Amino acid sequence: MPKSEFLETCRDAIRVRGLSYRTEQSYVDWIKRFILFHKRRHPAELFEPDVEAFLTDLVRTRDVSPSTQNQALNALIFMYRYVVMRPLGPLSSLRATKPTKLPVVLTQTEVERLLKQMRGDVWLQAGLLYGAGLRLMECLRLRIKDIDMEKRMLIVRDGKGRKDRVSVLPDPVVEPLTTHLASVHQLFKDDCAANLAGVHLPFALARKYPSAGKEWSWQWVFPSQRVSTDPRTSLSRRHHVSPSSLQKAVRAAVKRAKIAKNASSHTLRHSFATHMIERGYDIRTVQELLGHADVRTTQIYTHVLNRGPGGVSSPLNAFFSELGRPSDY
Repeated sequence: MPKSEFLETCRDAIRVRGLSYRTEQSYVDWIKRFILFHKRRHPAELFEPDVEAFLTDLVRTRDVSPSTQNQALNALIFMYRYVVMRPLGPLSSLRATKPTKLPVVLTQTEVERLLKQMRGDVWLQAGLLYGAGLRLMECLRLRIKDIDMEKRMLIVRDGKGRKDRVSVLPDPVVEPLTTHLASVHQLFKDDCAANLAGVHLPFALARKYPSAGKEWSWQWVFPSQRVSTDPRTSLSRRHHVSPSSLQKAVRAAVKRAKIAKNASSHTLRHSFATHMIERGYDIRTVQELLGHADVRTTQIYTHVLNRGPGGVSSPLNAFFSELGRPSDY
């Protein structure tokens, strides 16, 4: 089988299993790099030692991060299992261990300063990242039907681990969100008049409900201002906004707010979790709002509370409260 035909077979296997387009791009790229590394040999001719040689080269000569190494390994595991039809043997020794890092968290004052530096749609998106604890793509993939203004809640569909969950809709975003959706509805009517293809629907819903993509309830909350060509179907349709637009806006706002932390859009989700725990909410409640499968993932936020690790007060605090600061300090 020619290499290009093999890669198309990989794409088909990925799509049949309902993986996202971003995952498809990533997996196909790693599979292509694996084939080129081994001088264009067919993967069916390569075995576990060849996989190990490729991953070792990534670490030694490319100095990739543990998460990148594991992503490459996951792509190759998928390829051998579903395309080559010869699952790889035990590879636990090849899976990189990620170092445990404390998340970057903003104080509530810093979040306020950050949001004051933002306007329009990016302010609304950042408000949802912080106010509802959303991941970046969870926010951008929200659809009209996922928002319940009356109950002040939103539904995250197909989040990490392919799970749905419910989160809160913050009061301060309700009015600007209502105004925003009015302009989105006008854009939707213009697209219908132009007879554009409906929005992308997950899984096989487009075949099951052919007209659903042109229904208001399925439209993106944050649609792109430009029409683009769907890479899988070649249809002209309106996708949601690019994640880079919000990422750039947050970085610029951090700089303007003079916040001396390496903060990103995901920092707002970390800050949501930490501030919820600070306000006394049960960690299990926070776990459900964040969509964590394991409560131990949520517990890391207890280590970055503003009152010190684990809520402990340093003995030096009491010493100075009793004796005061030295006069020659």
